[in-house]
Amino acid sequence: MDPSNWKTYLVTQASRSAGRDTVEIVEAAIEGGVDAVQLREKDTTARHRYELGTRLREVTAAADVPLIVNDRIDIAMAIDADGVHLGQSDLPVGAARELLGPDAIIGCSASTVADAQAAAADGADYLGVGAVYPTDSKADIDDDEFAIGPERIRTVAESVSVPVVGIGGITADNADAVVDGGAVGVAVITAITQADDPAHATAQLGEVVAHA
Repeated sequence: MDPSNWKTYLVTQASRSAGRDTVEIVEAAIEGGVDAVQLREKDTTARHRYELGTRLREVTAAADVPLIVNDRIDIAMAIDADGVHLGQSDLPVGAARELLGPDAIIGCSASTVADAQAAAADGADYLGVGAVYPTDSKADIDDDEFAIGPERIRTVAESVSVPVVGIGGITADNADAVVDGGAVGVAVITAITQADDPAHATAQLGEVVAHA
């Protein structure tokens, strides 16, 4: 479950899954070899995320794939997830570590060198850096976080010793440049969730990252 080995990282979002169930998408991604799954579902209630999370926990645990919860430390604890992914406006990494313990996987979003270094110093196990390319999956993104490009990935990756995962607008057609920039892997939503065949899309993305 070492983040330095994560080539493909699925971020779930039912509203962007072509009408399909999130558990179905995750099962297909696991079939395609996904390395990590993040429960996002930001446009739903905490109760729904908890209930969905308990279902995903069973599926991911059986496949030995780490399950990360976006933002919500309480939900991560309630469903016995492997960790959380925190944004810059969430609880600090250090506070999450105190609550979740030393074995939890804690990721943090960063789009600048300063944010990346601060998160790494605070004990983050990996960084989600982006948005690398234009994306409409985040309505609250600011100019400094929008379409930062592979060169920013390189600058951030060279400034820290923890693994960097690129996120934002990434597909099988542009993932190689993200990895060339220093990311160990890529996190995606629609490249998998909206694919006609999510298992094949996951496998294809993994092959691109591995070759890069």
